Amino acid sequence: MKILTTARKTLITYGSALTLGLTAALASAPAAAAEESFTWKVQSHWPGSSSSYEDSLVRLKTILEERTDGRLELELYEAGSLFKAKEIFNAVSRGILEMGTISPAYAQDKITLAGIASGLPFAFRNVWEAAYFHQGLGFEQMLRDEAAKHNVYWATDKVYPTEMVVKQPIDSWEDFTKLKIRSSGALQSFLTDAGAAASYIPGSELYSALDSGIVDGAHWGASQGAFSMGLYEVAKYHVQPALNIAGTDVIIVSQKALNKLPEDMQNIVKQALEEQFWFRTNEYQYKERITLAKAISEHNVQVNTLPEDVQNRLTQTAQTLWDEEGKRSDNAQKALDMLKDYLSELGYL
Repeated sequence: MKILTTARKTLITYGSALTLGLTAALASAPAAAAEESFTWKVQSHWPGSSSSYEDSLVRLKTILEERTDGRLELELYEAGSLFKAKEIFNAVSRGILEMGTISPAYAQDKITLAGIASGLPFAFRNVWEAAYFHQGLGFEQMLRDEAAKHNVYWATDKVYPTEMVVKQPIDSWEDFTKLKIRSSGALQSFLTDAGAAASYIPGSELYSALDSGIVDGAHWGASQGAFSMGLYEVAKYHVQPALNIAGTDVIIVSQKALNKLPEDMQNIVKQALEEQFWFRTNEYQYKERITLAKAISEHNVQVNTLPEDVQNRLTQTAQTLWDEEGKRSDNAQKALDMLKDYLSELGYL
């Protein structure tokens, strides 16, 4: 009888311990899940020397890591580290990279709106007009819907002007047509159609191309981009007006990677990207003013305003290009019609 009593007590003790252990394990499971961390590889099309690498990408990394209490970490790679610029969209689409930055021009074979997103030349005259077109009239959502078909979440980083720097001033139409210009996307087609010789050169090779005379001019953003890349050391003329004002930089996220995050972290990522658009658009304009002033004072840069006849010829060429972009798809035509209606309301057409 003593043996049975002892055995019964032992079983009760073991059973109680097992119950407590299971209860503790179940209680700790949600906490463990909540603390799950993620590391995303992020390939940029910006060289580390580009102002946007620090101001846009490093900023986003800091915000996401702070707001997720370190549960989401971004591993940054500058231009050319893992993939070429034109390969980043496919890498993110396939989930090889969790995030990347690109120009819409690099995804023209996938996104039919990419040419319009890259910036139709001589369309908008002020940055706020382009920002409202994206966020107020729905163009950003149209882009996001197209990218979603490729398992990509699309978020325009900012809208800003694209302005050229050249080694010699453009004082006539003949001066313009003699230019060899580094360009990309719709602007590359536009500049070529207008009579210049435009070609694509990766950002990492841009300075040497200008310095050696492979090209006579280039655009990399506007004054901030040119200054951060050292272009004013070899090209002393900053050309205005802007070739375009557009969402020329985009942050793309693998939808597969986004879906793996807990819901609260997904919301943090999306909210941070929405805020980034407005913050960087406004910050960029502030920095444009002070950077161009610095380039003028420190590098003897001169603002080269295009002669009126050159502007008129470029505008005529630009509007022909607009119509070509509309032919890429029904969606592109819809966006172009929306743009033309908007510009008409603004009194530009």
